[in-house]
Amino acid sequence: MEPTLVYDGDCSFCSSCAQFIERRIPSRATVVPWQFADLDALGLTLEQVEEAVQWVGPDGTIASGPDAVAMLLRDAGRLWEVPGRALQLKPVGLLAWPVYRWIAGHRHLLPGGTAACSLPRARSDAA
Repeated sequence: MEPTLVYDGDCSFCSSCAQFIERRIPSRATVVPWQFADLDALGLTLEQVEEAVQWVGPDGTIASGPDAVAMLLRDAGRLWEVPGRALQLKPVGLLAWPVYRWIAGHRHLLPGGTAACSLPRARSDAA
């Protein structure tokens, strides 16, 4: 199995980030919106993919949020591996998660963001 990065394809901000990854970061990963991914085959749940970007490694290892970004960067090798490893250092990780959660919670306000970015489907369906 090749590595896979799963993101929210309904979010323009997330899609813009995914396009940047595909153009600029030489990872072996398939970058796919969760809406078109076989979540069961990847070992992911709807709750996981609505909560954060997900990395599924070749061995089935799953990482979320900034940890997923770190794994993607490490997979890209060379100069990308340095920020990937740095992101996994304890002090950086302690800062990365609150920043990631803030961005995820405000992605509808960021460049490229739309109203579709504002609420995860599970929460909006329950409303």
